[in-house]
Parts: sequence; C-alpha cells; structure tokens
Amino acid sequence: MANAFSFAIDALFDDVNLGLDATWYPAGGAPRPVRVIRKAPDEVTSFGAAQILSETMLIDVRVSEMPTPKPGDGIAIGADNFAIQGEPKRDRDRLIWTLELVPA
Repeated sequence: MANAFSFAIDALFDDVNLGLDATWYPAGGAPRPVRVIRKAPDEVTSFGAAQILSETMLIDVRVSEMPTPKPGDGIAIGADNFAIQGEPKRDRDRLIWTLELVPA
C-alpha cells in the first residue's frame, strides 16, 4: 500500500546523489538489479577496558526490490563484490532492509 512515506523512500533511492545501481545475486536464483543506499559507519566494540573502532559496510535496499535477502547472497556495487553477512533487518514500516556486507 502506497503512502507518503513510501513515496519519500522511493524518491531517496531514485536520487542520483544517494542511490546506487547494484546487482543482487540470490543463492540459487537469477541476478536482479536493485537500487541501494550505501553507508559505512564506524562501529565501536568494547573489549575489556579497551574500545576497538572498526569500519562497517551497510546498505539499505527496498523490500519491494529484494523481498528475501539471505546471509551469503551476493551484492555487486560497481566493480566491488560483497556477500551479505548476518541476518537482514527491516525498518519499522517494513519498507527497507538494512544489510551488513563483507568483501566477497
């Protein structure tokens, strides 16, 4: 069901400054083109009294374009190839997946 929020999400993903063309390679399925928003926040992990800062690679993708992502599926963004790591997480409105990627 379309609403103002879903229209706004579509506008963000379709914006040439935010959205990127990518290809999803589902395990056992045909590749599919998708639009993603790439983000790479630093993550701080505590280990005893120390804190370790590490880079992460996350993407957001619309559920309508990628209905069933699974750990191990491939994602190509330009010349960079990644695999989905961990369980995909959906937003509150169930419109966007956030996926953690690792180099493939």
